[in-house]
Amino acid sequence: MFCEQDAVICHSFNSLKNHFRVRNWLLLLLTICYLPLMAQQADSAKAPAPTHTAARQAADTVRPKPRPAKPRADSAARAAAARKDTAQRAAVAAVNPADTAKKAADTLAAAPKPKPVSYYDLYMQKIAGTNMFLKAGKPVYKDVNVVRPFKNMDWLVYVVGGVLLLIAIIRLSYMKYFTDLFRAFLNPTLSQRQLKDQLSQSPFPNFLFNAFFIISLGMYLYLVLYRKQVFPQAEPWMLIPGLIALVGIVYGTKYIVLRFCGWLFGNAELADAYIFILYLINKILGVLLVPFVVILAFCSAEIAQTFLYISIFFIILLVIYRYIRSYSLVKQYLSFSKLHFFLYLCAFEVAPVLILTKVLLNIWLTGNP
Repeated sequence: MFCEQDAVICHSFNSLKNHFRVRNWLLLLLTICYLPLMAQQADSAKAPAPTHTAARQAADTVRPKPRPAKPRADSAARAAAARKDTAQRAAVAAVNPADTAKKAADTLAAAPKPKPVSYYDLYMQKIAGTNMFLKAGKPVYKDVNVVRPFKNMDWLVYVVGGVLLLIAIIRLSYMKYFTDLFRAFLNPTLSQRQLKDQLSQSPFPNFLFNAFFIISLGMYLYLVLYRKQVFPQAEPWMLIPGLIALVGIVYGTKYIVLRFCGWLFGNAELADAYIFILYLINKILGVLLVPFVVILAFCSAEIAQTFLYISIFFIILLVIYRYIRSYSLVKQYLSFSKLHFFLYLCAFEVAPVLILTKVLLNIWLTGNP
C-alpha cells in the first residue's frame, strides 16, 4: 500500500518538474524575441525631437542670398604689376645666366627629335626634280578619246553556236553526200563523170548545203565589217539578216540568169555543168569559212586581223580554181578565144562585185547611198 502511494507521489513530482522546466524554456525564448524591440525603443528615446529652429534654417537656405560685390581691379594697376613682374624675371635671368641656359637646354632636350629622312623620301625628291610630270609647271595633256557606248555581245556566242550546230546536223544527217562533195571537189575528172549525177539526185541535201553557204558567207561578211568598224552604229539584228539576204539574192539571180542563158542559146547541158561547178565551190567555201567565223568572232584584234588575210587568200584561191575548172569545162563544148572568156569574167563576175563594193564604200564614207 505504501509502495503504491510512493509511486503516485513520485509521478506527480516528475510531472510538476517537467511543467516548470517547459515554463522556463518558454520564458527564455520570449525574452530573446523581446530584446530587439527594447533596443529600438531605447534608440528612439535618445533621438531629439525636431524644433522650429531647423525649419527656420531650411527656409533661410532656400531664400536667395545677395552676392557680395567684387572689387574691380584697375587696368592700369594690373598692367603696372605685369611690367614689374617681367622686370623682376629679367633681373633674375641677368644675375643667374647659368640657370637660364640650363632651362633652355632642358627645353630643347624635352622637344621631340626630328625623324631621319628615309631613302624613299630622298628618291621621291630626286624624281620630283628630274621628272617633268612631277614639277610645278608640268604640261597638261587632255584625253581626246571618245567614250564608246557599251554593247552587249553575248548574242554573238549563240549565233556562232547556231552556225556550228547547223553544219554538224547537216554533216551527221547526210554523211555520204558530205563525203561525195569533197571527193568531187578534189577529183575534177571523177566529179564530171560519176559524182555529178549522184549529187544532183539528192536535191534536199543540195539545198541545205547551198543555204548553209549563204548563212556562212553572210555571217563572215558581218564579222569583217565589225572588225573593220564599218557601219559601227548599225544594229546586228538588222545587218546580219540583210547580208544573208543580199548573198542569197546575188546567187539566186546568177542561177536564174545562167539557166535562162542556157535555154536561150540552146546549151542547157553546158549551163547545167557550169552551175554544178559554181555551186560545188560555193558549198566547199561555206564549210571552209566556219573556223574563220569562230576566230573572227572571239579572238583578239591581232589574231583576227591575221586570220582575216588568210581567209581572203583562201577565197581568192577558190575563185581562181573555179574559173580554171569552168574554162576547161566550157572548152569541151564551145570553141572561143581566151579574150572572150576574159570579157565574160569582167562583165558577169568582176563588174558586179566592184559595183557592190563601190556602193558600200560610198555609204560608209558619206552616209548617203
